[in-house]
Amino acid sequence: MKRSIRSEALLFSLCFFFLTTCHSVFASAAELTAEHSDTEKLLALTFDDGPSSSVTPKLLDGLAERGVHATFFLIGNRIEGNEALVTRMESEGHQVGIHTYSHVAITGLTQTQFYRQIGRTRELLTSILGEESFPLRPPYGFVDKNVIQWSNAPIILWSVDPKDWSDHNVQRIASVMINQASPGDIILLHDIFSSTVEATLTAVDELLRQGYYFVTVEELFSAYGILLENGTIYRCAPNTSADQTTFYPRRYEDD
Repeated sequence: MKRSIRSEALLFSLCFFFLTTCHSVFASAAELTAEHSDTEKLLALTFDDGPSSSVTPKLLDGLAERGVHATFFLIGNRIEGNEALVTRMESEGHQVGIHTYSHVAITGLTQTQFYRQIGRTRELLTSILGEESFPLRPPYGFVDKNVIQWSNAPIILWSVDPKDWSDHNVQRIASVMINQASPGDIILLHDIFSSTVEATLTAVDELLRQGYYFVTVEELFSAYGILLENGTIYRCAPNTSADQTTFYPRRYEDD
C-alpha cells in the first residue's frame, strides 16, 4: 500500500511539473538554430471552438489588417455551413487543426468513438482543404495513452491561458496576454466570443509594438528547427515535447 501511495505521489508530481512549466526537460539550447536566437520574439495565437459565423470573420479581418497568422482548432459540427471560413483561414496564411467533432473529452473512448470525433473531423477538413495532415488540440487538454496512439497528429496544448471564457473582460484578457507572453509561447483563446476578438487585437497591437511576431504553430516550431511529430505533445517552443510517459489526469477548466 505504501509503495502504491508513493508511486501515485510521484506521478502527481510529474504531472504537475509538466503542466506548470513551459519547456520540456529534454529541451536544450542546441535546438535553437543560429538564425533564430533567444532574442527573436515568436508567439503562436491559437483559437478553439470555432468556426463561428458571427465572430470568426471579425477576428480574421483584424488579423489580416495586422499581417498576423494564427492557428484555428475547429469543431467538426461547426464546420458544416462555414466551409468558406475554413477556406479563408488557409488562404490568409493561418493553420487549421482539429478540436474533435462535438467538443468531448477524448480520453477513455473506444477506438470507434475516437474515430468519430477525430477521423470524421479530419475527413471534413480534407474535403474542404484537400490535405490530410492537421494538428490535434484535445478538449480540456486531456491526453492519455490511447489519444497518443490513435491521434495520427501532433498534439498541441498551450503555455499561456487568459481564460477568455471566464468573464469576457477585455482589459483583463489583453493584460494577461501582454504580461505573460514570452518567446515561444502558445496562447489559448476561443474565437466564439466578441470580447476575445477585441482583447486579442488590443494585445496583438501592444505585443507587435514590443517587437513580437505572430506565427502558426507549425511555423513556430519550424523556426526552432523542430519538426512536429504525430503522437507527440507540445506546449511551447523550443521543446521536444512533454514527457511521453506522463499524462494529464487533472481536469482542466480552461477550454
